[in-house]
Amino acid sequence: MKKIAFFDSGIGGLTVLHKALQIMPNEPYLYFSDAQNAPYGTKSSKDIKKLVFDAVDFLIQQDIKALVLACNTATSVAIKDLRQQYNLPIIGMEPAVKPAVESAKDKKILVCATDKTLAENKLKLLIENLNATTKVEQLSLQELVLFAEKFQFDDPKIERYLKEVFSGIQWNDYDSIVLGCTHFPYFTPNIRRLLPPHIRILDGHTGTVKHLQARIVPSTQTSPSPIQYFCSKKASAAKHFEKYFAMLNQQVSL
Repeated sequence: MKKIAFFDSGIGGLTVLHKALQIMPNEPYLYFSDAQNAPYGTKSSKDIKKLVFDAVDFLIQQDIKALVLACNTATSVAIKDLRQQYNLPIIGMEPAVKPAVESAKDKKILVCATDKTLAENKLKLLIENLNATTKVEQLSLQELVLFAEKFQFDDPKIERYLKEVFSGIQWNDYDSIVLGCTHFPYFTPNIRRLLPPHIRILDGHTGTVKHLQARIVPSTQTSPSPIQYFCSKKASAAKHFEKYFAMLNQQVSL
């Protein structure tokens, strides 16, 4: 049975796969992490494209029916070229800027992403097309990617880092934060603790999965099947990834 492939530079894409399992639990999934070359957010566009195409060439050989590019950086850099090259549904990540802007009224939006996503035209065009250039502020939270890849979520360094990057922000002027990197939802509890109650935290995961759902022929399976894992760095990846799922499940139950 053809599977849905999720790809990321590391473990960020697991947050999107976790959402897919909530919405479409009976689909067959595989997940590929290019941990050997993570993070992507500090690499050149040329290098990112090569890494992404190498990974997708491998995934195509696994007989997949759709691909989710569960990495905002890879989406920003490579998705247009991927869609020209491969004849299957390729779903990318788009930060939840549109719903954030539509509900913000006279308040601002803070879009947080990696250095590379903030530098690419894809996000800039999204903001411009919404006529929201004066409403949207942008902030790099690049270091959170490294914390996540090291499975560091309770380290005091995280709170110090977030306090430093958030310093000077007048939160009364803002309505929401948009998490523009799939690694960032792991840190939703850390971020929440530092924000006033009125600030909403948004990501594009539900929208991505709904888009995927609309593009595929549904599986006829009546129960979930085991996820197949691949990793460019670890020969045995399942246990490594499952501990991240356990943490995401704990967040949902809070």
